[in-house]
Amino acid sequence: MSSELTRSSWTIKDEAVLAELISLMDLNPTDTALLRDLHVHARTAAPQMAQAFYTRLMARSETSEYFVGKPMAALHGTIGDWFVDLFSGTYDVEYARKRLQIGSVHVKIGLPVRYPLAMMDVILEYGQQLVAHSSSPTQALRAFHKVLALDLAIFNQAYEDNQLKHLAELVGGERLARIVLAGITS
Repeated sequence: MSSELTRSSWTIKDEAVLAELISLMDLNPTDTALLRDLHVHARTAAPQMAQAFYTRLMARSETSEYFVGKPMAALHGTIGDWFVDLFSGTYDVEYARKRLQIGSVHVKIGLPVRYPLAMMDVILEYGQQLVAHSSSPTQALRAFHKVLALDLAIFNQAYEDNQLKHLAELVGGERLARIVLAGITS
């Protein structure tokens, strides 16, 4: 069987995907301690970050339509809490599960993945400002980049899981769905 038709990564499922992503980021105890030390600064910066985040989203009809009739104060709180959790210092399977749930909510409301991904520059800007408060700003910035990359990977996983589930139902199995998505023809 061609190696293109079977990939070892395709056998990693469910919670094992989350554990794999956490391991892939190679966060070490120094990284997590540096980020945890910034947690209080993140809590202080969160309201301003949330305001910048939603100001941009509300300025465009393509994104603001997702918030019609929604409690904006609660949404500000949710994105603020998400931001603060980037600096929790704990990046385990439970952390990843919470992030996957956030991605799943975006999938459920039909939000195209391009919108939340395009908003990561707001998160990046505020996170970079926070690491200036670190005892080791350069290493804290690398750690922050790792955690943000972890969150993006988990977030994308929610979209991939949904896409794969539906395509597998249509074509009769997950392996075939992966082959179709990869564009493998022989």
